[in-house]
Parts: sequence; structure tokens; C-alpha cells
Amino acid sequence: MAADEVVDGDVAAGDAAGASRVSGWRRVFTGNRALWLVAAAAVVALVAGLLVGRFVLSPADAAASGEPPEAGLVTVPVEFGALSNDVTIRGEVAYADAVDVTIDTSGLGGAAVVTGNVPEVGAMLDPLSVALTVSGRPVIVLPGELPAYRSLAFGMSGPDVVQFKQAMAAVGIDAGDPASDVFDEKAAAAVGALYAQAGYPAPVPAEGAAEGVSAAEDGVGAAQLSLASARADLSRAGAGASAEQVREADVAIAQAQRELAVVQASKPADPADAAAMARWQADVGNAQDNVGLAQLRRQQLDTAPDTASARAGVQAAEQQLADAQRALARARQDALPTLPAGEVLYLTDLPRRVDAVNVTRGQTLQGAAMTVSGATIALTGSIAEADAALLAVGDRAVFDLPDGGEHAATVEALTPGKSAGERWSVTLTPEALTTEQAQQVQGRNVRVTIPVGSTSGEVLYVPVAALTAGPGGESRVEVVEGDPRDGERAQTRMVVVETGLAAGGQVEVTATDGDLGEGDLVVVGR
Repeated sequence: MAADEVVDGDVAAGDAAGASRVSGWRRVFTGNRALWLVAAAAVVALVAGLLVGRFVLSPADAAASGEPPEAGLVTVPVEFGALSNDVTIRGEVAYADAVDVTIDTSGLGGAAVVTGNVPEVGAMLDPLSVALTVSGRPVIVLPGELPAYRSLAFGMSGPDVVQFKQAMAAVGIDAGDPASDVFDEKAAAAVGALYAQAGYPAPVPAEGAAEGVSAAEDGVGAAQLSLASARADLSRAGAGASAEQVREADVAIAQAQRELAVVQASKPADPADAAAMARWQADVGNAQDNVGLAQLRRQQLDTAPDTASARAGVQAAEQQLADAQRALARARQDALPTLPAGEVLYLTDLPRRVDAVNVTRGQTLQGAAMTVSGATIALTGSIAEADAALLAVGDRAVFDLPDGGEHAATVEALTPGKSAGERWSVTLTPEALTTEQAQQVQGRNVRVTIPVGSTSGEVLYVPVAALTAGPGGESRVEVVEGDPRDGERAQTRMVVVETGLAAGGQVEVTATDGDLGEGDLVVVGR
């Protein structure tokens, strides 16, 4: 009994101790749950790593441990399309021949203030356009290469006069012979017509010019009256005796002769009367003198008149008129319109596009007023001398558009470098661009492709590496009919070809013995 009690006591004590240990472990687990979860995850990761390391192989390990696969044939398909050999450059897109526009304002009396007609960027300048208004006066656009370096006035000559006359002919105004380099009255009259077409009054003549013309015209009038009077005097002097004067002279002779007869008949009866005889002889002498005088006057009427004095008067009057006429011509020339250098702008290749404007209304003009360029867009780039030798003016080209498309262009000019070996300059003219396209490409650097050799249409072509030489030196390609992956066991056939244009590693081929078509696989390597 005592022994059983002892055993039962031990069991009970043991159970109590076991229960106490279980309760302690439970407290440890529940109190550190996060720690136990981390530990469990670490154990799982360790086991997974061991499994991966044992059963999973990397490609390098697999390649190292496995047998090398049998090599297949390296093939490419035969392609069909256009083939070309191209020269590729980079080009700048811009409106052609940009120039800065400067205006000569030295002839203005005051400040050169911009008063109107300021163009907007993108505006077009045509012949007779008013590019700008400075101090109320227009700057008229005309076609020409020489700048307006001086004002043109009557009597001047030079190449700028020829340019002005040719410009007038280009806009439909008659300025005289375009080959003449003299600025004559017709050229001066054309200035007035030019300003009328531009919608502005012609330049005002020098101060006092109109009054000078009026005074000179009065001088010519007075000289003409003096000449008319002198000529009338000469006419009268040279006309000779009139019939009335002759008749009167004849009557005077007859009268003198009758008087002489009367005196002669009154001779004293007594010749011894000396005093009476002396008086009679004196009267006879007087009567004879009167007859002689009357006869002399009659003779004078029959001789040519002396007109020397009258002629001298006419000559003096003619010289006076000539001087007055020359003075009038000078006065009129002084009053002819002139062409101020600051009121005309010569530009080549009109119309021109305004690229930039450097002035505003009310601003004093200094330096370049604006920048203008040709109305057409041009592509310019540089090219190696060796590539330039492959090109020619008129060659076709394409360039990239910002939207990913392409646009056609034509080689316009090829300009050699200044010395041997330097890069050449190439200019291309694009085909017509829409307004949107022109705005997109303006100022961009684009890729330009210029074919220097191309097939006439679409052809079959293969890589150059696909060609092999036959026993007779003919060109061949090896066409695979089976699976290229079978390697040397793959079924192939040889096709004899004739080669054509080679470009970019590709070569045009035409089968001459055997069949060859687009998509056929040809061997390029083993």
C-alpha cells in the first residue's frame, strides 16, 4: 500500500513536471512568434537553394556538360525589290541665298525713322513691293545685283544706270534703251512712272528748281521777241526802194530840170552887166546842183541797200535766244526726278521671303533692317571628293521628313572645295512642299540619300556572300530544299546566276541555269 502510494506520487509528480515543461515551451513559442516565423522562412530558403543547386543547370553549364549540337547551314532568303547604290549625306534645310538687307540713309536730312510697311516674317517681296517706309519715303524692291550705291540724276552714266533701265523694262516701264548707260530724260521720266506704280509721289526736285524753270522760260520768251524785232528790221532794210519812192525820185528830177530850164532862160539881156551875169550864173549852178542831187537820189534807189547793221542786230538776238534756251534746258534738267539710293532695294531671284525683321515702327534704322532669302527651300550639305565624283547635276535624291516619310529632291549644284582633298558642297532643290512640310523642315538637319546606281525596277537579289564560283568561273548560288538544320545532310541544288548591280552588300542575280525565286533559301555559310 505504501509502495503504490509512492508510485502514484511519482507519476503525479512526473505529470506535473511534464505539464509544466509543455506550458513553458508554449510560452516561449507564443511570446516570440515573429522570431520563429523568420527562422522557418530561412530553413525553407536553405532547402530550396540546395535543391536548385542540385537539379537546375545554367545554360553555360548545360553547354559545357552536354554534347555539341550538329551544325546547320547558314541561309538567307532570296529577296525581290529595287536595289540601289546610294551616297548618304546630312543636309541643312533652309530658304536659299539668305542675305541681310541694309538701306542707304546717308541722303536723309535727319534721323532714319521707320514709319511703316514693316513686313512680317514669311512675307514675300516681289518687284515693286515696298519693303519698308523710312521717314515717310518708300524703299521700292527692284530686280538687280548691284546695290544702290548712289542717287541717280540726269546726265549720270555707269553700270547702275544700265541696271535701273533693265529693272524698269522688267516691270513694264519704258526707261529708254536698256543697253545705254546714260541717265537721260527718258530714264528720269521713268522714275516718275515707277513711283506712280508704287503708290508714292516721285522725289521732290532741288529747292528753287521750279522757280528756275519759270524764270528761264521768261528769258526764252523775251529773247524770242527781240529776235523777231531784229528780223523785221532786217527785212525792211533789205527790201529796197518801193515804187512810190522811185516815182517820187523821178518827179524830183523832173522838177529840178524844169527849175534849171527856167533859170537858164532868165539870162540877163546885157552881157556887160557883170553883176547880173554873176547872179544868173550862180542861179544856174544851183539849179544844176539840184538836178544832180535828184538824179543821185534816184540812182541810190536802184543800188542794193546796206543791211549790215540790221544783220548784226539779228545775230545778236539769235545768240541771246540760244543762251536763254540752254539756260531753260539746264533748269528743266535740274527739275527732273532723281532716284535716291535710299529709296530703292535691288534683290536677285525675286520673289524673296522675309526670314527675319530687325526693326519696328518708330525705331531709328541702324544696321541690317531684315534678312531675306529665296522663295524656294534648298538643301545644302558637304560631301567627300570621292563621293562627289559619283554625282552629277540633275541626279535624283530623297530626304527624311520629320514624320518619318521621305521627300524627293534634285541635285542643283556641286561646288568643289577650295583646295584638293577638301569636301565639296552639294545643293539640292526639293520638289514642291506643302506649307506644313516647309514649316516642319525649315532649319532642320536631315539625312539625304542620293542613288548613284539602281536597277530598272524590282529584281531578285542575294548577299554577296551567297555567291560561289563554278568550275568554269560562272557565278552560282546554293539553294536549300530541305531543312537547313540538317547541316550537310540537307538537300541542296546549285543554280547558275548572272550578277548585276551590287549595293550595300547585296547583288542582283538572274538565274541562267536552274530555278530561283523570291523566298528561296540560299547558303551563305556552313
